[in-house]
Amino acid sequence: MNRNSLLQFSPLLLTFALVTLVAAPAAAQSGAKDPHLAYAFPAGFQRGQSCEIVLGGQYLQDVKEAFVAGDGVKLEVVKWYRPMTRGEYNGLRMKLDDTRTKLMEQGNATPTEAEVVAAAGITEEQLREMEIHRVRDRDSKRQPNEQLEEELTLQVTVADDAPLGKRELRLMSEGTISNPLWIHVGQWAEVREAEPNDTTPDPVIKQFPIVVNGQIMPGDVDTFSFDAKRGMKLVVVASARDVIPYLADAVPGWFQASLVLTDSDGKEVAFAGSFQFSQDPVLYCEVPRDGRYTVKINDSLYRGREDFVYRLTLGEIPFVTSIFPLGAQWDEETPIQLEGWNLTQATLLTKKVTFRQFRPVRWYVVPQGTGQEVNIPVQMDLLTEVLEQEPNNDQATAQDISTRTIVNGRIDAPGDEDVFHITGGGRVAIEVHSRRHGSPLDSRVTLTDMRGQEIGFNDDFEDKTQSLLTHHADSHLVAIIPPTGAYLHLSDTQDGGGPNFVYRLHLRAPKPDFELRVTPATIIGRSGAIVPITVHAMRQDNFAEDIEVTLVEPPPGFALSGNIIPGNADRVTMTLSLPAQAPKEPIVLEMNGRARGRSSSAWVVRPAVPAENMMQAFAWTHLIPVENWTVIVSGSPNPKPPFDIAVTSPTIALPRGGEVYLPVRAAAENIDLNELHVELTEPKGVTADIISDGMGSFAIQLVMDPEKTVPGQRGNLIFNAHRIVTPEKTKDNPNPKPRRTNYGSFPAVPFEIGTQTPKVPRKSSATTKSPAKRDAQ
Repeated sequence: MNRNSLLQFSPLLLTFALVTLVAAPAAAQSGAKDPHLAYAFPAGFQRGQSCEIVLGGQYLQDVKEAFVAGDGVKLEVVKWYRPMTRGEYNGLRMKLDDTRTKLMEQGNATPTEAEVVAAAGITEEQLREMEIHRVRDRDSKRQPNEQLEEELTLQVTVADDAPLGKRELRLMSEGTISNPLWIHVGQWAEVREAEPNDTTPDPVIKQFPIVVNGQIMPGDVDTFSFDAKRGMKLVVVASARDVIPYLADAVPGWFQASLVLTDSDGKEVAFAGSFQFSQDPVLYCEVPRDGRYTVKINDSLYRGREDFVYRLTLGEIPFVTSIFPLGAQWDEETPIQLEGWNLTQATLLTKKVTFRQFRPVRWYVVPQGTGQEVNIPVQMDLLTEVLEQEPNNDQATAQDISTRTIVNGRIDAPGDEDVFHITGGGRVAIEVHSRRHGSPLDSRVTLTDMRGQEIGFNDDFEDKTQSLLTHHADSHLVAIIPPTGAYLHLSDTQDGGGPNFVYRLHLRAPKPDFELRVTPATIIGRSGAIVPITVHAMRQDNFAEDIEVTLVEPPPGFALSGNIIPGNADRVTMTLSLPAQAPKEPIVLEMNGRARGRSSSAWVVRPAVPAENMMQAFAWTHLIPVENWTVIVSGSPNPKPPFDIAVTSPTIALPRGGEVYLPVRAAAENIDLNELHVELTEPKGVTADIISDGMGSFAIQLVMDPEKTVPGQRGNLIFNAHRIVTPEKTKDNPNPKPRRTNYGSFPAVPFEIGTQTPKVPRKSSATTKSPAKRDAQ
């Protein structure tokens, strides 16, 4: 059976430490590319130990620095490696063939391989790489992927007191930074699998608890054996998605692990499949008899490659399978009962907190008698909380509840249905929080009036704030309760049930609200540059108000433009201006969004959480939150556009179809505006071009496509500028190629699409492209 990984780890650490790496000398790459991290193997290490890890990815050769979340971890680059490419292999192969032919022509009829190699100048290292290429190329199951080919080996030293849990690791090269990758700091001994171990297990595991680090290659099955005594309460936790949540070019878009435990006769003792109700499988059982046992891990579809990385934790470790209730009221002391394996302390008591200390989730540490501990998230709320009371399986025994209540309950057995009588009337939002908290419940809610007529129904409701869920199984509906009341029926769509099928049933007034995500999570730019960013609004209960986004106490030089998310938009691209003087260290920014509630003048303030936009299975994207919104400003100044755009009002009114002109003024001398160009990256349906009347007046012409623009649409115009100059012809260069200079983005300019075509003043001064402009294009 599975378990929500949130119950296994402490909250992520909130600080970044900059670690300087001593890199081995390497030739510079041609062209600046952001280093891309695909995987780390192993994906974690034990506290107080030193080891080497391999980071796989692309554009890793010039990495000089790294960021790692929290304290207590030191890194040093050992070496960079990339396997020989097919082109390099073919080049050496042809060189050997040509050399052999040349030796034969010179009278050596049967040159030995050693003679050919020596004459061709091929090194021992090149021969080894050629053999590695041949072996990899013969493997019909291997799928070459350039995003996984490069390897960077790091020496890792972990302090004895390094905080436990997940960290974010990033790599840096000159002016670029990688995507984040999760690594783990653990408390137990760690080993690595030793291939081949498909049918013959690794050497027998003799120590518990232990963490086994492995990789699943195509069609691979990894097996590990150990001796166990009857009655041992064994827990095996596989961490795969908890290491790499999504794989962009895999179907499905993640490593779908499964576990099997067999005895010495090969008989299956226990099985755990992926994604029944959590992101990774967990197997637990009481060992039936003394003997040798084998645990097997593989991908459910028998896929595999280097980034199918896992961490397998085995032993009689404390493991929580469920808690009840899932939450508590903020000003009450509530006993929480833990269910699970190897727990010596199975009860915690929530603490009363002041309103200023109120948080939607509070983490509690529950010490265990073995010196270990478990970390438990408890959902906190301001509403009154009650417990479900059995029997309540039909309308005759329905439990009375009000419309401003949270009910903590469980579907006790397969086929069970909990029925509640809602007293009072009015508009109510009904939500089930279950799967998001690790419960296997796939909820279904049906609302009926007192005569049994259906008022509302919901099975699955997609909550975009839950980015790691692959099945949004929680229910949500908004309905009007008649004055006489109504009946609410809650059950499992799969007719499942049991002690761990727990839920929190929220009944409240519809509460229009929002959450924010900002991408990219890492920004790299030159000093003085203007960088586009995207802020995503996840609206709840039809929240349709404008959201004003601001930086929280930013360092000097940072500023936002176009910082309004319109009430009819779920995302908007705005711009972030970087300081003219580059800070010596990376900067961690914070951002808040605020909006006025529909029925109140009070501001609703929510943080903008930095996120990585990760792709799943070539199609779906997910905003995966990360710890910090990091900005790296290069000391190299960004070239300034040699012209200004005259914006005469805070928001530009654009017709749905037609044209609008914005005057352009040269901001530098000796600049021919005919050489300049602009384009729009936002929004769709609007194009931009610099035009001239041929008499020295210039303007940006905005053209709106009536088929692609929508009346009332609001957002930001994001202008990008560049200059194209063709050098004069010379004898040495009779056909010079045009040279392009990119100036980047202008500050975002708010716009609104109207329904009428406005009058265009002074149309004769800026309506035609000059001959010079047409030639440049």
